[in-house]
Amino acid sequence: MPKHYRPAGKKKEGNAAKYITRTKAVKYLQISLAVFRKLCILKGVFPREPKKKVEGNHKTYYHMKDIAFLAHDPLIEKFREIKVHRKKVKKAMAKKNRDLADRLLNRPPTYKLDRLIIERYPSFVDALRDLDDCLTMVHLFAALPAIEGERVQVQRIHNCRRLSHEWQAYISRTNSLRKTFISVKGIYYQAEVQGQKITWLTPHALQQVLTDDVDFNVMLTFLEFYETLLGFVNFKLYHSINVNYPPILDPRLEALAAELYALSRYMSSGRLPGNPESNGLIEDKETENNKESSKTDESELRLAQLQHQLPANEPGALMHLVEESTADDTEEESVKECRTLFKDLKFYLSREVPRESLLFIIPAFGGTVSWEGEGAPFDETDQDITHQIVDRPTQSHVFLSRHYVQPQWIFDCVNILKVIPTDDYIVGRVPPPHISPFVDNDKEGHIPDYAVTLEGYKSAGQNQVMPLPGLGDEDLGNSIVEAKSEHNEFAKKKKELEMQEKKYHEELKMEIEGTTFSNLSNKKADSAADVADEDEAQAAIDQAEKDADDIAKSVVSRRKRGLIEAMQISNDRKKSKVELLKQRKKAAESSASAKAKRR
Repeated sequence: MPKHYRPAGKKKEGNAAKYITRTKAVKYLQISLAVFRKLCILKGVFPREPKKKVEGNHKTYYHMKDIAFLAHDPLIEKFREIKVHRKKVKKAMAKKNRDLADRLLNRPPTYKLDRLIIERYPSFVDALRDLDDCLTMVHLFAALPAIEGERVQVQRIHNCRRLSHEWQAYISRTNSLRKTFISVKGIYYQAEVQGQKITWLTPHALQQVLTDDVDFNVMLTFLEFYETLLGFVNFKLYHSINVNYPPILDPRLEALAAELYALSRYMSSGRLPGNPESNGLIEDKETENNKESSKTDESELRLAQLQHQLPANEPGALMHLVEESTADDTEEESVKECRTLFKDLKFYLSREVPRESLLFIIPAFGGTVSWEGEGAPFDETDQDITHQIVDRPTQSHVFLSRHYVQPQWIFDCVNILKVIPTDDYIVGRVPPPHISPFVDNDKEGHIPDYAVTLEGYKSAGQNQVMPLPGLGDEDLGNSIVEAKSEHNEFAKKKKELEMQEKKYHEELKMEIEGTTFSNLSNKKADSAADVADEDEAQAAIDQAEKDADDIAKSVVSRRKRGLIEAMQISNDRKKSKVELLKQRKKAAESSASAKAKRR
């Protein structure tokens, strides 16, 4: 009998025992494929890739421990109850028993996902780390049209809008926003909450269309879990800053579709539900602490407005979120910079700009903002307005006491945390390139020209409103020139170091080859006669280097060799990309100079 012989029907070993295919898992759990997919999404179970696929490469495998974990979950029984309930309703409708069908429809079996949140995220930091996809999905559904009869229920869209507004209100209230970038896909945001960097994407305020090539059942399953997760996170964050949750919206601002603004006012009033002195939410104790929480009452009204279901493209209530907030003296320096970036600046938004985004960003950095429409805090004729955000070439009426800038100016100021000059962003001009703050230019090997200019503004330390064209500041110009020269000197030194390192390696190779200094000097003296010999020597050095690389690759393992090759391919791609950018830059400069000559 062979050594590894195993009789038929005996216990399996190895990968055959550790992994199971999806078809067998569905039969093992005695559920349908749709329910299995939903259960895996809610529980966080994903397919695995075993080293040896015992039943073929064309099948999907799951770990047996994960399937056993699913088998004991109470949700399976709930899903079975829902299936039985649907059959009863269908049977009652078929028998034309309308009363029984109505009674069944009024008492459907329900379930909650609160327990799953605790299972998957034992600590609050774990939930914050997994919040990127959650926020992106919630903001995506919040931008969908709330129309009856569509594949997405109106109530789900309203709930997504409420949760997204609550999240934005907290970020704006605590000055947690750090970066933002406008792309073709939408607007990227990055916030820092309790030491965790959270990045999410919001779609542009355009009319969305529900296409047929998207499986909305799978997306709605993810959304169901993400709604519960974000609700828990918002609850925890609001109570961490002593604000009641859920908020209660002001009916008047609700009617004007200014829910974000109402929420901001509620948060600025900031009621303290968790005070040790006012434990239990007793009205008498609240009146005793009225003097201490006089500023927080107004914040409560602001936060209240976020909870209502109103169109997402209407003005938000995230303004005035940072009005005289009682910040601690020990807060971080970055928070202080964000809180005072737009301090004492008053903005007015024209109707064509991305209103929702600016109503979120400007208050997050200490600015005061209004818009064109009902419910706005102040009108366009207010003399205290310092900047008006416009995105059209002409204006019907121009106020000389304010700056008219394009929306990109706000985003560029936020990314470098400095109020930069408005010269390049004046209405009617082509704005400078929009530099992404999420890209490390040093690692990419290419530094755009305007990135150097922005660094010059940042190093200049200008923390005030910059003058209009024609009223330039000489000190600012000198500081920018100095910053550019410093950057050029740094690049020059870096290049010299690279050349010295290359020379050292060449001398080392020559020493290995046995070439002496006298021979080298003789070769230089007879360079005209020995060009062929030098070429041969260089070819020999290159061949020796190649042989050394081949020997080094043969010594390392196959896995490390593959990693080295992948790194080399990545570096070559970066170099080709940089060369392509340089060629495009030269072509653009030549075309611009040609146009200037024609004029």
